[in-house]
Amino acid sequence: MATINPYIHFNGNAEEAFTFYKSVFGGEFAMVMRFKDLPGDHSHPIPASEENKIMHIALPIGKQSVLMASDTPEFMGKHSENETRSKISISAESKEEADKLFNGLSTGGSVEMPIGDSPWGSYFGMFRDKFGIEWMVDFDSRYNGQIK
Repeated sequence: MATINPYIHFNGNAEEAFTFYKSVFGGEFAMVMRFKDLPGDHSHPIPASEENKIMHIALPIGKQSVLMASDTPEFMGKHSENETRSKISISAESKEEADKLFNGLSTGGSVEMPIGDSPWGSYFGMFRDKFGIEWMVDFDSRYNGQIK
């Protein structure tokens, strides 16, 4: 079965964001590649101010998921951190894990829906983290933390 792994683009703060995400999820980065590490000629030369920005970073989460990201080079423009974007949905394995992830990731951000029992029967909350990324955290005992 195919897996789906979120890929996020940042305006130069991908490393800061992923250091924060690693502090919440734990684990180790599977890859950290900077623009200066790209081999060969580039159709768009990398300015010295962007050489240390993240070209690709990957943080494994759980047994099958990987959260990935990069910084967007300035020549490609900036992302609006207040635009409507897709949310990253996390299916927790327990209420305790849902609380830990919700409370950790929402620190410094803005809560859209506090975590709690939802009308549809799961334990659910939504927020935008301090980097502008939107998240949903859900625990549904009917699925034991697994989407079916």
